[in-house]
Formats: sequence, structure tokens, C-alpha cells
Amino acid sequence: MTTDITPREMLARLVAFPTVSRDTNLPLVDFAADHLARCGATLLRVPDETGTKASLVARIGPDVPGGVVLSGHTDVVPVDGQDWSTEPWRLVERDGRLYGRGTADMKGFVALALALAPRMAAAPLKRPIILALSRDEEVGCVGAPPMIEAMLAALPRPEAVIVGEPTGMRVVTAHKGGLLLETRARGHEVHSSEIHRGVSAIMWAARLVTWLDDVMEENRAAAEAGTAGDPAFDPPYTTTHVGTIAGGTAHNITARDCRFLASFRVLPSEDPDAWEARFRAEAERLSAAMRRTRPNTGFAIERVNLVPSCRPEPRGAAEALARALTGDNATNVVSFGTEAGQFQAPGLSAVVCGPGDIAQAHQPDEFITLEQFEAGARFMRRLIDRLAA
Repeated sequence: MTTDITPREMLARLVAFPTVSRDTNLPLVDFAADHLARCGATLLRVPDETGTKASLVARIGPDVPGGVVLSGHTDVVPVDGQDWSTEPWRLVERDGRLYGRGTADMKGFVALALALAPRMAAAPLKRPIILALSRDEEVGCVGAPPMIEAMLAALPRPEAVIVGEPTGMRVVTAHKGGLLLETRARGHEVHSSEIHRGVSAIMWAARLVTWLDDVMEENRAAAEAGTAGDPAFDPPYTTTHVGTIAGGTAHNITARDCRFLASFRVLPSEDPDAWEARFRAEAERLSAAMRRTRPNTGFAIERVNLVPSCRPEPRGAAEALARALTGDNATNVVSFGTEAGQFQAPGLSAVVCGPGDIAQAHQPDEFITLEQFEAGARFMRRLIDRLAA
């Protein structure tokens, strides 16, 4: 396999790997590892516990501290049920856009890093460029922490991390955190004509779901009044959401079980643990009321995952570098989550900056514009020149 692959050709190859999070990403990882090895990179694989997925870390340049990490995830969301006008797993160029699953989120950034790896290897880098390609970002950023731990154990400590999620090449210094809680309501079945003798898990779960909506309305009102929230964000408050709910047996049986996923997108200035404690307290209050009818009923809550927020860093090295490379000096924040906060957790400096528009992420006919794709390439070429100077 030759290392001489254009960015567009590299993106076409990556899109052709259907790396939906429920499936393996190993074919893509094998391809990237082979390409990077031919560029002379030092490789580190970090497999998951099943052996069917892996993250990949690659160092190009000297084995010294102060390097720059280019971070991207290899997995994508499904295309099931979406109305695509193009083949999702084939790159299609049309009207100045490159269509395909993952083009914006975020194989565009990964393709640029891989395509420019030969240029990195040929440059007289004074500090290394480290490619960190994670697994399972789309299911809760679960692949990044073990990858980061392995990277820090094996390589000299880098100075800055650029997480290449689609920001339109704006330098994003903060984003909300994400908390996901699996919530199960346990009821007691009776014929619905004797509902007073039973406990409907669905109806009590609905009260907890409604509480979440009421709390979010309180957050909105407080943000509008200027007594809480952060006007830099859109929306400027912590949000709550229930995306899935299931339960019950039949229309004339009080539901024994109901399950839903409660998610919180938490402002960086607020504590997700405190939000979880509030939610659990309300669930326990409702459980006590349920148990007055049937003692074996109530709520059980399990934390599925927590994605930490990205916080602004006073005089952060990653911010200074990204601003120097892009010329962007505006204050930019986003409400979606990334792996940036996970890089910050062990004390690394991180920002989010990458080509594309988050509005295209997870959509049918996902695309990245040619202009944005080239802007990302210019960013990486400037980075190479800077580290070689």
C-alpha cells in the first residue's frame, strides 16, 4: 500500500468502512495502522475488552515531550431508517460538498491527519505529532479514557490536544458535559379495573419524566432572568431529555416495568454529580409514594456514563496554538459533547477545532463542504510547519 493518498481519496477509503458503533472498527484501524507504519510512525493499539474494537495512537516525530495530539473518533452513528439520496458508505462529490456517513462527524478530520502523515514524517519536526483515534465515541465517549491512559503511560507528555470535531474551524474552548442515567420503575400488576390496588410503572415513570421537563423549564426561566445559566451557550442552561422509554404488557394491565434513559447536558460551571443527586432524590420521593400501595415497588437508577465538560483554560497551550493556526480570536462554546474534557481530566490542555458543521452530524446525506475540508488541510499543514520550525 502506498502512503501517497490525497485527502479526498483517504476520506473515500474511511467512509467505505461502515464503523457503526455497534460493529467492529478493526478493518479501519488495521488500514490506518498499516498506512501510518509505512510512514514510520510508532504505533500503540488499545483494544477493548471484547477484542472486536480498538483505539489507535501513532507518534510521528521525535520521542520527546511537548507534542501535539490530533484526536478523532473512528466510529459513526447508524444510517438505519434514514432517507439518503446517496449511498452512505460511498463518498459522493456534488455541488461543492462531499457526502457520506462520517464526512462531518468526524472522518473528515481523521482523513486529513492520515493523508498528511507522510508530510509529517518528512518534516524535521522538533516535537511530535500524535494521532489519537478512539473507538466508541458515539455511545458515550467510552473508548477515550483507556486510550488516554495508555498514551500517557507509553509516550512523553504532550503539550496540547486538538479534538477535531466539526466546529467550522472555530476554536472552541468549552462545551457542556453529558450525564446518562438508566432509570427503571418497578410497579405491581393488576387488572386496570382495579388500578387502586396496583402500581403502574409507566404512570409513575411519567411523573419523573415530567419532573425533568419542569426542571428544564425552571433552568430556562432562570437563564432568561439572568439569575443562572451561561449566556455563552445555546441554550444558556443545563438541559434534560428522555430519548427512549419502554414498558408495559397490555392496555388493561397496570405496568409492572418501565425503563427510560434520562440525559443531562450540564454547563461547565455546574456539577453533574449534583444533578444526579437531585434526580435520585426526586425518584426516591416518588418511590416512597409508590410503596404506600405496594412495598416492592419503586425506582432503580444506574449511571450509564458521564462525559465531562470541556472547561476554558487560562493561558491554555492548546487554545494559544489553535488560535495561532486559525487566526480565530473569538470566544466559542458548543452544547454538544466531545472527548476534550476527558483529555483535560489528567491535566492535558485541550480545545475543540475541526472542519465541518455539527448540524450535518447524524443526518441523512451527511456532508462536509470542500471549502471546510481544505481549511482543515491548511490547519494541519501550518501545524507541521510550526513544529518543524
